[in-house]
Amino acid sequence: MRVFRGRVGTIDADREASGRLLEVAAEGEPAVRVWTPHRQVAFGRRDSRLEGYDRAREAAREREFPPIERSVGGRAVAYDGETTLAFARAEPIADFRRGTDERYERLTAAVANALEELGVGLERGEPDDSFCPGAHSLSTPSVTGLRKIAGIAQRVRQDAALVSGILVVDGREELARVLEEVYGALEVPFDPESVGSMAAAGGPSDPERIARTLENELTGDREREVVELSR
Repeated sequence: MRVFRGRVGTIDADREASGRLLEVAAEGEPAVRVWTPHRQVAFGRRDSRLEGYDRAREAAREREFPPIERSVGGRAVAYDGETTLAFARAEPIADFRRGTDERYERLTAAVANALEELGVGLERGEPDDSFCPGAHSLSTPSVTGLRKIAGIAQRVRQDAALVSGILVVDGREELARVLEEVYGALEVPFDPESVGSMAAAGGPSDPERIARTLENELTGDREREVVELSR
């Protein structure tokens, strides 16, 4: 299994590096990446069709979160550039019409196992009006109810599939503020209290430690070939 580590110097170059996972998988070898993306708000394609999209992009810029549009996932997500992780696993497929649910389940279980190993209590599912709502989310309980810390999406091609997601390690307040502005501009329901983090749930706040634990779960007992991405 190919394991990519590190972050490339620009947002565009870093996105291209993630695209390499699908190319590797299309050639027959699974690939994994867990990293800290650049500071940004990544909009989904559904967002780009809304009347408030341009206002939402400007709201992100005003908070110094460069806006980008991603090809996978639903609604907007935010990365602070320091404590928000992304994770992805690509694998070859023989039939793009099969296996979607199984891939979701394998990745969701791997992420849950890693976080529970790090001492974070989890529930599957998410609170109402959370960021990038979807069926494959992980949340932590709080005195005000569930708070979402991880969301998962999937991209499928003819020859490979990429299951990926976001994990909020720390800095939930800043992420909640920018997402409140962005979702408000889009006129999409959003509750800033729905944003959680591992640190707020009593877990570790070291992104590198968490990344390595999650990487171990995503690779399992497969032999690894580590590729260090240059900045």
